[in-house]
Amino acid sequence: EVQLVESGGGLVQPGGSLRLSCAASGFTLSMVAMTWVRQAPGKGPEWVSRINSGGGSTSYADSVKGRFTISRDNVKNTLYLQMNNLKPEDTAVYYCADVGTHVRGQGTQVTVSS
Repeated sequence: EVQLVESGGGLVQPGGSLRLSCAASGFTLSMVAMTWVRQAPGKGPEWVSRINSGGGSTSYADSVKGRFTISRDNVKNTLYLQMNNLKPEDTAVYYCADVGTHVRGQGTQVTVSS
């Protein structure tokens, strides 16, 4: 069974950091393109970042470029999103998803507030 499980969210002050994890099972993470998407309260989904299969080229939304880093651990079959210099507008539920199948996890809440 294909499954994605996010973790690592929480409450952090502005300027702080969090690392989100997305544990994959039922498929090999490095063989597919993966993405992080977030949804803030009352808003539609917003694409955050993508990592391609194989060589793993990456891309970022302008709103997070220079602050967030997407990566994966092929041994642990886990996707990550390192988030630095967090801002209140980063508050959202963050989801990882398979670009091809659109399978996604249950999400993890990130709240940036003082």
